[in-house]
Amino acid sequence: MITISESDNWEICSSSGMKYGQFVDWEKIDPEPAKKYQQILKSGHQQLKRMGREGFWAISHTLRAKAYYHIIHNINSRAVTPNRDVYYDLAKKLFGEQKVMGTLLPLFLSRYCLNKAGMNSVKKILICLGSYFPDMSYCPILPALVSLILHFSEDEAECFYSVSRLICYKDPNKRYIDQTFLTYRASCMTFGDLANRCCRGIRKLIASSHQNLFEFYSDWIMWLFADLPFTYAIRVLDVYLLEGFKVLFRLVATPVYFFKMRFLFWPDYSDVEDFRTDMKRFVQSVARHCTVEKLLERAFQIPIATRNELNLLFNANKDALMQKGVSTHQKRQTVESVDLNSFSSSVVTETEMRVIWAWIPERFALFNPVRLFHIAEDGRDLSSLYKRVEGHEPIVLIIKTMEEEVFGAFLSMDLMERRNHDSQGLTYFGTGECFVFTLRPSMERYQRAMVNIMTRIASPQQHRDGSSSASQLANREVCQLTKTSGQNIVCCLCDFRVIFSGGDGGHALCLCDNLEEGNSELCDTFSSNPLCKGHFQIQSLEVWGIQNSIYLSRSFHSR
Repeated sequence: MITISESDNWEICSSSGMKYGQFVDWEKIDPEPAKKYQQILKSGHQQLKRMGREGFWAISHTLRAKAYYHIIHNINSRAVTPNRDVYYDLAKKLFGEQKVMGTLLPLFLSRYCLNKAGMNSVKKILICLGSYFPDMSYCPILPALVSLILHFSEDEAECFYSVSRLICYKDPNKRYIDQTFLTYRASCMTFGDLANRCCRGIRKLIASSHQNLFEFYSDWIMWLFADLPFTYAIRVLDVYLLEGFKVLFRLVATPVYFFKMRFLFWPDYSDVEDFRTDMKRFVQSVARHCTVEKLLERAFQIPIATRNELNLLFNANKDALMQKGVSTHQKRQTVESVDLNSFSSSVVTETEMRVIWAWIPERFALFNPVRLFHIAEDGRDLSSLYKRVEGHEPIVLIIKTMEEEVFGAFLSMDLMERRNHDSQGLTYFGTGECFVFTLRPSMERYQRAMVNIMTRIASPQQHRDGSSSASQLANREVCQLTKTSGQNIVCCLCDFRVIFSGGDGGHALCLCDNLEEGNSELCDTFSSNPLCKGHFQIQSLEVWGIQNSIYLSRSFHSR
């Protein structure tokens, strides 16, 4: 373990930093911070995480400065980090003896309690970082991080060194700083996916108002580092330095949750002209809604994916952005949004399709919907549905009943997977991203609160003996895929009917081979109620894919 050298130079004091009191031994007046600092030095990483969450070093400015020094200098960076001498050389080369006055800083930094000399130092450090890391082309949170860490640094060189260690940290499962527009937007999308799980309802709210959901989530990290009050931002930094990017996803989900709760008491949200601006104002005034302790408490109660799953999701989102033409080297650009102005369907309205597209994973929602199957054009035949749909991933199945009920399911995998398993029993397949939903008479999405991109093969299961109508219908062999956290996820397919299911907990959706009728019941996998009144007659049915989905069925059928 690296410990702080020349500890006698680090006075644990309660002074405000003013020059008076410099001859006082503050440890004798208030020995508690000194004792806490010794505890910090003796603590392992897990203990430090708990301390950070509890505000262990928040009692003293200098104690927090020493804690940050200890934490940052123990970050195991995999790259060579520039030291203090590098900063002095860069500053001399770039500025000489002149002060930097011309560079503009973001307006939000005025809330970070820095004087003119401090703001000038922030400019110098940012310019030096830009010079030393030329590949870092887009990093909106950098001015905030420099400003916050400067509060607790001995001088500019130490702040430069500390921030450089965060920039150089290369472990993909514990990132600190996005350095390109591509990775920044991939992180925005990753948060959007997580918010879709833990802040249910907010996406439907924004999509129903025809506002840009993608742009709404693009501000997520700035809510924490630019819009939160200063005392809240410092507590965010306490845990961020120890836990990396993952903890930011937790922390930002809390104000989004409280923002959504407002609309439970204000159902008429039609006069909200811009949810993005409204959210920004809400975060700035978050102290009116919860204390920083309550925000942290709530954040660490939120179930979230593992670091490995988050990394998988981040990389999948990054790949999707690259398919949209976003490159690593461009400094900034907008991402083309989905165009539903020319959307046409006999089952759902444009607004309803916007809601569905708000529910599906971000990497798919980047692309326009494409209709793959419609019974009015392709016939009431399950084999025809397979022929039209196989090779596309993902798909959205939407049904309208004779009772004018509208509901459906999102399947994250290609239906061709049903051919890949040789089993005499039922086999389910899919991932934790699959879900079922209703649109009419009410809008609701049913999905387990998990993120699971990797598809894991589950052993075949014989069809359960049960009395439900869906169970009585299914009597021929099918094939299976994927178990997640002890629950069978999602979709069961057979030769003459398709069953969107959760395994032994009931079938969320069951369709007959002639696509004339079906059934829906309670389903444990999705924690879903019946999607309709139970047994239903099909008035219309459509299957939708996405514009960039990989189409393999031609090559498959040609073999």
